[in-house]
Amino acid sequence: MQTKTKIALALVVFALFSATGARAFKGPRVITDDLIRRIDPLVKKNYADVLNPAMAAGGITTLPRIAAFLAQILFESGHFQYMREIASGEAYEGRKDIGNTQPGDGVRYKGRGFIQLTGRANFRSAGKDLGLDLEGNPDLAEQPEVAARLAVWFWTKRNINAKADVGDFVGVTRLVNGGTRGLEGRTRLYESAKAVLASSDPAVA
Repeated sequence: MQTKTKIALALVVFALFSATGARAFKGPRVITDDLIRRIDPLVKKNYADVLNPAMAAGGITTLPRIAAFLAQILFESGHFQYMREIASGEAYEGRKDIGNTQPGDGVRYKGRGFIQLTGRANFRSAGKDLGLDLEGNPDLAEQPEVAARLAVWFWTKRNINAKADVGDFVGVTRLVNGGTRGLEGRTRLYESAKAVLASSDPAVA
């Protein structure tokens, strides 16, 4: 099956999940809050309940995929401390490459959620796929359930599972970050996640 076809099918499944909502999910739990804290002891908040259904919908259910995904969202969100980028967002002002074409877009559409979604264009695209007015109300991306769905939407849209499957963590980082900022910290979390997952018994396919 061609890559574009696989991505399209994955997005259809994810859209169906988004329509029913995370609370309707009855599938297996692939991670727990305890497991996350073993990976990253700095984590203080519990998000497994919202991450499990989103990850399952995005096919993030194998050890390589879970390890890569958790490492990236843990780093991006500052160990689950922040659902909104600490910086003001002024650095994104006028960034037409991410859809910031109107005055104030840099601040309005600065990074939010587990994966720090950034830019008017990304908020518009994600909102369209998830059935949410994220462009009109970007603060919705800070709600844990929405943040989980957004992170998996971003991951699926860029077919990041394919990089995770072959252990190309630098490639995963480039697709998430657009570069390799924080690669050392991301890699530490990735190695920790692989070790913890390998020694535990989550419901991993």
